[in-house]
Amino acid sequence: MLFILLLAAYFMVFIIMMVFGTCLVTAAAPVAFVVGDRCNSDANCKSGLSCRKWTGTGCNRKRCVRTTVASPFDTVDNSLPFNKYAFLTTHNSFSITDIPTFTLFNQEDSVNDQLNNGVRALMLDLYDFREDIWLCHSYGGTCKDATAFEPAIGTMREIEAFLVMNPSEVVTLILEDYVKSHRGLSKLFIKTGLTKYWFPASRMPQNGEDWPRVSDMIRLNRRLVVFTSNRFKESSEGIAYQWNYMVENMYGDVGMDSRVCRNRSESAVLSDRSKSLVLVNYFRSRPVQGSTCMEHSRGLVEVLHTCHAAAGNRWANFLAVDYKRSNGGGVFQAVDMLNGMLICGHDDVHACSGWTSPPLFLFPFLRGLFLKPAAYLWRAVLL
Repeated sequence: MLFILLLAAYFMVFIIMMVFGTCLVTAAAPVAFVVGDRCNSDANCKSGLSCRKWTGTGCNRKRCVRTTVASPFDTVDNSLPFNKYAFLTTHNSFSITDIPTFTLFNQEDSVNDQLNNGVRALMLDLYDFREDIWLCHSYGGTCKDATAFEPAIGTMREIEAFLVMNPSEVVTLILEDYVKSHRGLSKLFIKTGLTKYWFPASRMPQNGEDWPRVSDMIRLNRRLVVFTSNRFKESSEGIAYQWNYMVENMYGDVGMDSRVCRNRSESAVLSDRSKSLVLVNYFRSRPVQGSTCMEHSRGLVEVLHTCHAAAGNRWANFLAVDYKRSNGGGVFQAVDMLNGMLICGHDDVHACSGWTSPPLFLFPFLRGLFLKPAAYLWRAVLL
């Protein structure tokens, strides 16, 4: 009788192990979750991902999300012209949630953290204020106490420090410029040591030609590209007038409509190929921190495709966003897509790894719809 009981117990244990053993092993073994998977901590997620839960509609569960951009210079190389890359851009980069002020906020991490997480273009609003130049989110061209953030010199020094620590990176500044003091911007850049990095406006193409190669910009240490919204600053201070060199879609709610992509009033029409750069805005007229997660998780790629068609089959070089939240790849994966399409015709820059850039004289033949087949042909020649 005892033998029968022991045998029954043995078979019971065997059955339990057969049924539940796999689950127990799986639960005990470390699992590397991918983008969008639910998670409990960063340890659950694959390398390069973070486990985050954002407050807001549709993003209230912890998921493995992207928090950085894959550098196209590291993933592929920096041998292409500047206009053959895409850069994550923060709208009102200075408008950070923990700075005490009474106006709206657009970002939640410092400019230094933005740069370290892969942002490579900053939108800054500059005003004369308190006998200095301030970052301000105001209206009517006048900075007020309630809309002022901080003196611009601190942010400029953050940018200079980043360029010192990252000698192979290029940063773009897109300035909404209300500075009227005599050579005020020039003095600010001199004071913060940024002038030595300036890429001169005289070398920027004005008829749709390609920009210099990024590798040459780095070699010459001309790694700061600066644009101003004031058309007179180009002649008076040598600061490039933005819309001489790029086209830009409408900002705010209109710019988030995936059915149509129109230029903002200051910009030439998006299909104007005399401008070598394309800027796509994707942010609400009034920033809402809680809604950006879902907005970056759906709809963004569709807008990029719509604007690609409107710009004469040209992909965006700059993607400007507010809070960079998502429940997956979000804006970071969108920029990876842009770089993939610009560099080798794939929808992910990682697919371009090992790709060799064609000689410069071939670039006119690699535009628009011919990019992918021509790129494949060039790779076949190399192989």
